[in-house]
Amino acid sequence: MADFWTGRSVVVTGGSGFLGRVIVAKLRAAGAEVAVPRSSAFDLTRPGTAEAMFAANPAEIVIHLAARVGGIGFNQAQPAPLYLDNLMMGTYVIEAARHAGIETTVLVGTVCSYPKFTPVPFREASLWDGYPEETNAPYGIAKKAHLIHAQVNAAQYGQRSAYLIPTNLYGPGDKFHPKVSHVIPALIKKTVEAHENGDDKVDVWGTGTASREYLFVDDAANAIILAAEHAASATDVVVPQPINLGNDREVTIRETVETIARLVGFEGELRWDATKPDGQPRRRVDPTRAEHELGWRAQMPFEDGLRQTIDWYLANREEAEREPT
Repeated sequence: MADFWTGRSVVVTGGSGFLGRVIVAKLRAAGAEVAVPRSSAFDLTRPGTAEAMFAANPAEIVIHLAARVGGIGFNQAQPAPLYLDNLMMGTYVIEAARHAGIETTVLVGTVCSYPKFTPVPFREASLWDGYPEETNAPYGIAKKAHLIHAQVNAAQYGQRSAYLIPTNLYGPGDKFHPKVSHVIPALIKKTVEAHENGDDKVDVWGTGTASREYLFVDDAANAIILAAEHAASATDVVVPQPINLGNDREVTIRETVETIARLVGFEGELRWDATKPDGQPRRRVDPTRAEHELGWRAQMPFEDGLRQTIDWYLANREEAEREPT
């Protein structure tokens, strides 16, 4: 929409994170006035903080990206704060945005919310058909609660919201520290180090048979910005429905590792540790709703995106591997 963002005030929670930095840059390039409150100043897990954040940063639109996240290892080690912190951050932001009169609230869910055994490709109608994969459940259920909150607030109070469900994100700027890294950055770091050290093997969790669908960070950012535009510009307030974001390509973990190893130049053995969890058995979403409602489709080819991610990591090792605070 031409000039939609020009002069429009936006708050992006988590705006200094992996996805947030891309969205903030795109919004500012489009003419928006973007505030990026930091967690050091506004701990959104605490009551009253979201209200203070909006009082200090009046806005027409809020895009809520702040989250506590990690890979399978982190999910297993920290399930309680993973659930509670994410639940409370979203809950407080939604309510504070309503009381502050913010026009539109954009929420980002997670593909981890889908049931463990969901027919592939995942369709939004399947979201409530079962319990999530166990290692993902605390995070997935917390995020799914925000959808209900947005829906009941739209129905009762007329609060405008959008709710997006991106699949596994990757790209330049991702987090490579072992405490929080997801599958692609974890595998890039491991294979790069093995290649540099001259190792003859790399140990990889699981069997390699599980599949994932990866979405380049710029593609996800474009969809989220489009969703904000559509929700804010709609003639009537509607009860938000979840919208999948994916590139419609399913890739096994084995193929993922082999592709990364080839791009990195590692020629040793990939040794699979079947005693470690695979996570959800299969994962690919149906992006039809996003195309129909937002006119959005993912653009980045998987291997090109991996190459860009590896190049960024090699050029920014210290930043990429910084321990989360």
